[in-house]
Amino acid sequence: MENNYDVIIIGAGSIGTPLAMSLAERKLKTLVLDGEASPGQGQNKCAIGGVRATHSDGSKIKACLRSLAIFAGWKAKHGEDIGWIKGGYLFPVYTERDEAVLRDLLKVQRGFGLNIDWIGPDKVRALVPGIDAKDLRGGTWSPDDGSASPLLSQNAFYRRAVKLGAEFHFKEPVKEIFSEKGAVTGVLTPQGRYSAKWVVNAAGAEAAAVSDLAGVKVPVKPDCHEAGISEPVKRFFEPMVVDIRPGDKSKNYYFYQNSEDQLVFCLTPQPSIWGDDKRSTSEFLPEISKRMIALLPGLAGMKVRRTWRGLYPMTPDGFPVVDFPAALKGYVLSVGMCGQGFMLGPGLGEAVAAHIAGTPSAEDREILAGFKLERSFSGQEKLK
Repeated sequence: MENNYDVIIIGAGSIGTPLAMSLAERKLKTLVLDGEASPGQGQNKCAIGGVRATHSDGSKIKACLRSLAIFAGWKAKHGEDIGWIKGGYLFPVYTERDEAVLRDLLKVQRGFGLNIDWIGPDKVRALVPGIDAKDLRGGTWSPDDGSASPLLSQNAFYRRAVKLGAEFHFKEPVKEIFSEKGAVTGVLTPQGRYSAKWVVNAAGAEAAAVSDLAGVKVPVKPDCHEAGISEPVKRFFEPMVVDIRPGDKSKNYYFYQNSEDQLVFCLTPQPSIWGDDKRSTSEFLPEISKRMIALLPGLAGMKVRRTWRGLYPMTPDGFPVVDFPAALKGYVLSVGMCGQGFMLGPGLGEAVAAHIAGTPSAEDREILAGFKLERSFSGQEKLK
């Protein structure tokens, strides 16, 4: 078996799979290694499917605008339904402070090409019939954002990558990363040794441990988030609704109706729950149910089908690390997505692949410029 490749990617998830597709499109011989049995079996299958360019940072906005174009155009271009819905993202506002924060962000967001505006209470109520009208001040509305099925999308990207020539080896975890004279040379798995000029760490929640194999420290550690899904109900709203007000045990929460008319919902725990425990808890449903019903009383009779818990690979400032560390030539970091790997993956895949191929555009450089490993980590993403 030929064990020489141009690029080896560690991780066949939300980041590694679309990156493999982009590399294969550029005719680079690509191998993806993953310890799981099939693509997307890490945190990708825990994603709820939101895809937004509504962020507070230019690099994330630009990367996700690219992702949106890929998700939105997939069916027309490739003939596969990935559950895409252009439902938009709505951030309803009930306090003067939140209105000031979101209105101030509009200047940044529009400056980077995001289609977003402030809308009044009447438009919010039209978008989400039955939403609590008391103290409703309006909100921000980005109509080009949307959602897609993580399962359908991941497998579509995987099939496309394989069709273009990328190889995927499952049940084959990386045990060592080799280097000589300050440059990466390949990896070792239980099945053998593979050589490559480039090795990409796209290992999600395991990114820090994988990077230790390369001798490069990355400040990524996972915290735990829970989500749930309802039975199908008659479709009555389109946007992803994000309530940024804090609750008793949550920083914020968000929900939408997917392509199969089920409500999918998630919250950000407060305080953070660090670690890798993926067992569901008894606290999640009472907290998010109370919050969702207060915002949208008509949900009181909704039946929940199941809940689950996934991991957000977090960095100290809430921004990814996507970089080519000077300490080890050919080693690439695409880690620390902070729970947004699904929406960032396709856009980042294009930018990283262009850099590896040696043909980055000005925008490719701009996207990665915001995600350097060597930074202070003192800022904070405002819309995590």
